[in-house]
Amino acid sequence: MKYRYLGKSGLAVAMVGLGTATFGQSRWGCDESTALAILDAYADEGGNFIDTADKYGDQLGASEQIIGHWLAGQQRDDFVIASKCFFETSPDINARGLSRKHIIKACDASLKRLCTDYLDLYQMHVPDPFTPLDETLSTLDHLVRQGKVRYVGCSNYPAWQVAKAYGVAERHGLTRFILGQYLYNLLKRDIEAEILPACAESEVGVLCWSPLSGEMLTGKYSDSDTPPAQTRMAERSEVSSGRYKQWIQNSHEIVQHLVLIAERHKVKPAVVALAWLLNDVRISSVLVGVKRPDQIRELAKACDWVIPGEDWAALDELSRIRHPYPHGHKLLP
Repeated sequence: MKYRYLGKSGLAVAMVGLGTATFGQSRWGCDESTALAILDAYADEGGNFIDTADKYGDQLGASEQIIGHWLAGQQRDDFVIASKCFFETSPDINARGLSRKHIIKACDASLKRLCTDYLDLYQMHVPDPFTPLDETLSTLDHLVRQGKVRYVGCSNYPAWQVAKAYGVAERHGLTRFILGQYLYNLLKRDIEAEILPACAESEVGVLCWSPLSGEMLTGKYSDSDTPPAQTRMAERSEVSSGRYKQWIQNSHEIVQHLVLIAERHKVKPAVVALAWLLNDVRISSVLVGVKRPDQIRELAKACDWVIPGEDWAALDELSRIRHPYPHGHKLLP
């Protein structure tokens, strides 16, 4: 396993992180015994970065609880544990969002479920349109000063809010975001227009969720109207219903070329897809979610396999998207 720093911080994480949205998710995830085996396999590969959220799992905090059971038998300081808050945790009107009240209560609940007295990274799951940014950032700064949280980050924030958060934190001397977590893969490159540059300018590292586009970049899907049985797309019908054929049509050429590169270099297509992302030094880590221990062992190889420049360029050209004005627009002097 190889490591990178999160943004401009001194916190080093595995370039392949473990996403745990599958833990405690009965329909398209895995049960606790399998999740514990996955955690063991990840640690055996040298992985140290485990990402969760209070909303992951069939029940509130299910993923965190599983990780907490496992973490109780480990050397806590050997791992970087990241969680998130925002979503509703009870019927109470204040049990949601990024207010001071909810963040503090949600953080304490996550710490209890994770069987730890601190989080290495606490992320705001989505932006809150109703809570002032300075209230959110000052609350996070308070948690850092208390020792409950070491670093803070955001997730799914637009570029302007990343830049604004940097300015608010600098102006008021508050703890800054060191990381932004975003949907990014060969089939979904929207963040390249605004978000990636904003994160780089704001000294924020980028963490990719869904780097394999829901298994689309594993090469296992055929050119048909419906996904194969027992695949994640088939199990998550609310995501794939009515859109699978369109996804196949839009991605078929890219995936075909990905498979050819993988066959030529004798690696899995998923490893090529992850290596393509990690070729960009702005990407601190990619988060992979798995249902079996052998999958994490295979995907960890993306840290050690470097995609050749000509293969990276070919995939880049095939998957490139045209961003709207003013990107790529030649302005008169």
